[in-house]
Amino acid sequence: MTLAAEIPSSYDSILPLDQEAKSSPEHDPLKTAQGVYVTVHGHFYQPPRENPYLNAIERQPSASPFHDWNERIHWECYRPNAFARVLNDRGEVVKIVNNYEYMSFNIGPTLMSWLERHDSSVYQRILEADAKSCDRLNGHGNAIAQVYNHIILPLANERDKHTQIRWGKEDFRSRFGREPEGMWLAETAVDYATLEALVAEGIKFIILAPSQAQRCRPIPTGDDSGSQWHEVGGNQIDPTRPYRCYLDSDESAKTSTAYIDIFFYDGPISRDMGFSDVVYNSHHFAGRIGAAIRGDHRRSQLISVATDGETFGHHKKGTEKTLAYAFIGEFPRHGWTVTNFAHYLSLNPPSWEVKIKSVTAWSCAHGVDRWQDDCGCGGEGGVWHQKWRRPLRNALNWLRDRLSDVYEEYGGTLFRDPWQARDEYIHVMSDRTPANINRFLSHHQTRKLQAAEQVEALRLLEMQRHSLLMFTSCGWFFEEISRPEGTQILRYASRALELAGDVAGVQLEKGFLKRLGLAPSNVEEFKHGAEIYRRLVLTAQIGFKEVAAHYAITSLFNHHKNTASQQQTDVHPHSHHQRVYCYNAHELNYHKQSLGPLTMAVGHLQLVSDITWESENLVFAVLHLGGWDFHCCIQQFAGRRNYSQIKEKLFTSLQQASVAHVILVMTQLFGDDTFSLRTLFAEERHRIMRLLSQDTLARLDQLYTQTYRDNYGVIMAFHRDELEVPRELQVAAEIALGYRCLTTLKSLEQDITELQLSWNHIVELEAIATEAKHLRCQLNIPDGNQILEQLIVRLLWQLLYDANSKIDADIQRLERLINVGHELNLGINLNHSQELYWSCLHSQILPRITSIDSETEAMQCRQLLKLGQKLAVDVSPYLDKLP
Repeated sequence: MTLAAEIPSSYDSILPLDQEAKSSPEHDPLKTAQGVYVTVHGHFYQPPRENPYLNAIERQPSASPFHDWNERIHWECYRPNAFARVLNDRGEVVKIVNNYEYMSFNIGPTLMSWLERHDSSVYQRILEADAKSCDRLNGHGNAIAQVYNHIILPLANERDKHTQIRWGKEDFRSRFGREPEGMWLAETAVDYATLEALVAEGIKFIILAPSQAQRCRPIPTGDDSGSQWHEVGGNQIDPTRPYRCYLDSDESAKTSTAYIDIFFYDGPISRDMGFSDVVYNSHHFAGRIGAAIRGDHRRSQLISVATDGETFGHHKKGTEKTLAYAFIGEFPRHGWTVTNFAHYLSLNPPSWEVKIKSVTAWSCAHGVDRWQDDCGCGGEGGVWHQKWRRPLRNALNWLRDRLSDVYEEYGGTLFRDPWQARDEYIHVMSDRTPANINRFLSHHQTRKLQAAEQVEALRLLEMQRHSLLMFTSCGWFFEEISRPEGTQILRYASRALELAGDVAGVQLEKGFLKRLGLAPSNVEEFKHGAEIYRRLVLTAQIGFKEVAAHYAITSLFNHHKNTASQQQTDVHPHSHHQRVYCYNAHELNYHKQSLGPLTMAVGHLQLVSDITWESENLVFAVLHLGGWDFHCCIQQFAGRRNYSQIKEKLFTSLQQASVAHVILVMTQLFGDDTFSLRTLFAEERHRIMRLLSQDTLARLDQLYTQTYRDNYGVIMAFHRDELEVPRELQVAAEIALGYRCLTTLKSLEQDITELQLSWNHIVELEAIATEAKHLRCQLNIPDGNQILEQLIVRLLWQLLYDANSKIDADIQRLERLINVGHELNLGINLNHSQELYWSCLHSQILPRITSIDSETEAMQCRQLLKLGQKLAVDVSPYLDKLP
């Protein structure tokens, strides 16, 4: 997308929105309601994807080349909106805008947790954006809260409604440092019982679709108590004003003065944002907004639109740029004030009241049947039914109620108030440090709990957490129960069942499966929900033995002890600690021996769950037969004497160099239950597969390199005569050059780690690029672009912030690295470097320009600005001002 026609000749004319307001203090629309206000709301949300047993997202191949869908959408949407570019007609960065600073937004708590862990810079930009919007809009921030894990509140029982709202509020408060004024409802699903819960929890306003309104009227005063209601059930409500909704659904029997305020977003514009091209051009977007302005001379009006935040960058690539320029250019140029709902409400409280329809949502024309019935919404053009929805809902409701009974019975002996403990468990979910958990338990326990009772308490709370997660709306949203979303909520149900069994010994799975069997699948091989549960859920369950097997097999590749002479004694006060997802692995003893192609490791391991504090003492034995073959056995630790005997028998059997004999002894000692490479969790399995392939790939690289060298003249001859190079020779050339390039990049990486950068390696990369161009090679270097991008960022940081940096030499290196990245066609992304340079441009480079007092300093400033050009940043206004 090009914004050339939309951007002034100098971006000096693009002012922060508050500066425009300050230019006319006597007519400040930020303090007095006047004129047109615009709010763009983004609902940012991803369903929780964590493995319930590992508390981490495993690799999702469908998201390739990214690790998982959270990561993919993050790079396409969440990060681009935190650093949105405004470009000129040369594709240079004119401004970097934090869109979250100007748009109204909610971000699902589970997604915010992921952002906090995986990209702290974006997470901080979001928090800073809310703080800056608070400063600009009289204390009213852009962020609003969301019900915790996106459940459909009208379908939740009363207790779950309140917990979801309380968890959402507390998560918001802990991140943004203030109370939320508004709350986003999952799918905007609402009924009057939901409104009552929101009001009881102190929520001031919500946002709904215009189709959810039934009737409205001016709020009656003492003189006009008989104001007429206007029927607006067909999307006819005026969305340019806020409305007050009293909790009595029947206005003829009003008994309550409790209310909540409601904004209805502009339906047609919001629909166009999702399903037309209007957001690909900021001028057109502003024009669409302008067409909705009412010409009835009212003192103020609000044009508000709402859509999935992922629209901007993920669903519609590059549209975060449209949004950025609309906020800082188009909207201010029209004289419109960019605001949020809370700020507008503070300036213009409702003068109209509204009654909503009995139960509705924004993505279902049948109330909330999309999450409980075969209503057709979300179907594949009518090909597949959704008859599974009602039985799935019934099965989960049944399970929820059984789990509540278990929680009340057993939680009542541990917690003073079990349900209050559940509501406040959100404090633990965001901070699982032992000190914080101890504080929580001390506050809620009926008495000082023993270690085993602490485990029971945490199991019960986790059971309840999973019983809420299993109602995440995404499980019903699409056309088929066996989709990943449906399978995910069943995994939460499975974990809740398991925890209930651990605490109370209850066997609820049989009754649950009976009910799931009534949920017919559209996929013939699955038949129904019970079969999906057996094949896709039960097979994914993970226990302590699986975690121990994972530890045992990986220990052969990354262990700190490599020879038998380093064997530890059974009594070892300083055990080796390692994290395995949400488990702490304490290695109490470890012994490894190799004999020819065979390697055996035997160990004593204690595993402790960070989540429930439950632990197991286990003994493992793992035999690597070479290549991809592993044989691993696990059993409970039965004392040091028993462990010593096991170890002695196993290593004695290894000395016979007979695979059959070793496996026979392992079976005699451990039984038939074994684990293999396939048992490993995906991340580590893939890492070990790559390690096991390295020798083979290295030999192949050398073979292709030799073939390329031997036939270089032949390949050149084919090119000179414009003949097609035999595929075998062309492939050899591409692999050889790719291998050479990757080796050089890794050498450069080592150079900069050691705070030196060899010109020879840069020259070598340039030679490879020239050679590849002459031979028309397409180099396939999967990690090459990331290595080069990181090198450029690190060298740029060194240049800008290291006092010992040699400006001339470092700039030359940077420019040549950027050039060679383009010449090699690595597809390097300079976003991080642009952001680093942009920040430094305004904090250091431009202030330095204003105080130049020597020719040398002027030359250095010119070089720094020309580096900006190389990074595709528009610095032309400043270059022109240099002496």
